[in-house]
Amino acid sequence: MPAKGGEMANSKVKLITSLGEIELEVFDDRTPVTAANFLDYVRAGFYDGTIFHRVIPGFVAQGGGFVPGMEQKRTKDPIVNEAAKGPSNTRGTLSMARTPHPDSATSQFFINFSDNTSLDYRGPGPGAGYCVFAQVIKGMDVVDAMAAVPTGRRPPHADVPKEDIVVIAAKIL
Repeated sequence: MPAKGGEMANSKVKLITSLGEIELEVFDDRTPVTAANFLDYVRAGFYDGTIFHRVIPGFVAQGGGFVPGMEQKRTKDPIVNEAAKGPSNTRGTLSMARTPHPDSATSQFFINFSDNTSLDYRGPGPGAGYCVFAQVIKGMDVVDAMAAVPTGRRPPHADVPKEDIVVIAAKIL
C-alpha cells in the first residue's frame, strides 16, 4: 500500500493471543528478506496455534516454532541474517531467533521486554546479532502481561510458561 510520497508503507500484522491482541509494524523497508519470511509464515497460517515457549522477564518472550505440548513445527529453509540493516533490539521490537550460526533463522522470533542492545549487530561471526524486523505498535500491555506469567522447566526447555500463551491467529492487516 503506498504511503505519502509514493513510498511503500510497511506491513501491519495482528497477533491474536490468549492474553490479548498485539499489533505490529513489519520493517519491509529495512529488512526485506526477514520481513518477507515472517509475512510468508503469517499468510500460510503457520503461527496459528503456536505458543510463546520461552519467557524471561526483563529480557524476551520467544515464540513461533512450537505448539502446545512443546512439539516443534517443521519450518522452511533458514534465511540470511539482516541484523546489520535493522534497528536496535529495544523494548517492543521483534527479532528473529536463531542458532549460533548467524544465517539460521526460520520461523521463531522474540519480543524484547526491555532494551537488549547486547543483541545488536557488532560485526560478522559471533557479533552477527539478531535481526530486528518489526515493532509493537499496539498491545504492549499484552506483551507486559506475558512477562508476568509464571514459568518453569519442561525438559529439556527452561523458562516455559506454566500456562500456554497461545497465538490463536496471526493476520496481515
